[in-house]
Amino acid sequence: MRSRGFTLVEVLVALFVMAILAGMAWRGVDSMSRARAAGSERMERTLRMGTVMTQFEQDLAAVQVVQVVPAVTCDGASLRLSRRAEGGMQMVVWTLRGGHWMRWSGPVVTRIGDLQDSWMRSQQLLGNEAGQLDALSGVAGWQLYFYRGNSWSNCQSSAGTTTAAAPPAAAASGVAVPLPDAVRSVLTFEGGAANTLTRDIMLGPT
Repeated sequence: MRSRGFTLVEVLVALFVMAILAGMAWRGVDSMSRARAAGSERMERTLRMGTVMTQFEQDLAAVQVVQVVPAVTCDGASLRLSRRAEGGMQMVVWTLRGGHWMRWSGPVVTRIGDLQDSWMRSQQLLGNEAGQLDALSGVAGWQLYFYRGNSWSNCQSSAGTTTAAAPPAAAASGVAVPLPDAVRSVLTFEGGAANTLTRDIMLGPT
């Protein structure tokens, strides 16, 4: 008695079913791979954001009034500050350029003239200088507020401003040292106003 084999139609049907099952399995594997990659990307971004905000807070906590350059200034797009650093003083600038939140740190100096030169240089940054760090990307907007006189106001506002007494030489050069009690940073990321990060930072002792 001869054993009956598979007909061509049966073989084609079986291959068709196997192709469908393989396609469904591939979609599942692809979806898991994409989900894992997206989760890893979000985790890396969260960790980087935490590191960057820690640096931002440390810069503000180390603000030092030296009365030869402004301790904290804001022009709406950039935050400039003079801070204590190991071995001397340092100018630091945080700014938003083309969707990138960037930090520039000048050299650590010990002489008044060098600090003033660094402050002048901090007002002429193009974004490609040595010491420039691309801290965060995908930033659509950045707003800064200063806490003065028991209220928050735009960092460019003079409401509630207090100015440290400057020596005659500093006063003659027009150097003012605004001293907000705290700084509020509001970062808006791509995707709408719902994607915002707000942080209030007290300034360190000056």
